[in-house]
Amino acid sequence: MDYSLYLHEFLILASAMFFALLSPGPDFAMILKQSVSYGKRASIFASIGIGCGISVHIVYSILGIGLIISKSIILFNIIKYLGAIYLIYLGYQSLKSKGIKFENSGEKENENISDLKSFSTGFLCNALNPKATLFFLSMFTVVISIDTPLYIQSLYGVFCILATMVWFVGVSFVLSHNKVRTFLNSFGKWFDRVVGTVLITLGIKVALSK
Repeated sequence: MDYSLYLHEFLILASAMFFALLSPGPDFAMILKQSVSYGKRASIFASIGIGCGISVHIVYSILGIGLIISKSIILFNIIKYLGAIYLIYLGYQSLKSKGIKFENSGEKENENISDLKSFSTGFLCNALNPKATLFFLSMFTVVISIDTPLYIQSLYGVFCILATMVWFVGVSFVLSHNKVRTFLNSFGKWFDRVVGTVLITLGIKVALSK
């Protein structure tokens, strides 16, 4: 079997994935909020959730449902508006927050959020992210051949999941560093207001996108 075609597909996918991860979006804004407000552990679980959320896009793309979604404006709009509503909801929650202060002594972190809550927040943020939907629709309908074996496509999917997890876990370590958190938390409620405004703006942008 000639694997050169699959290597070519993978390189294109990996390159596109790299630049997609570098591009700031809802996932990054959410990780920023988790890191600063709740600490490294919460942010890492949210990062794992984001990675697992990609599996939703991978599954429907591999099954061919992605092609159906790309042809159905109604289905795509349902996904788009669900994602927009969720982003606006996260933004609203941040706006009404009283501000969470981080104490510099030790690794004391806010305990008001569970690992499951952090994970589910990350999972839903990505699973309902129309930007991710568009990315994987384009990859699995344009770049990846329909003749590519399912196990090869599945390996592509596993790569995307792991790459996303590694990226956001790395971002979590940076953003949850004591000095970074202390600096950002010094703005108190203003930090929550800014993040909330960004999330709501992203939600509105998603809702109005065509």
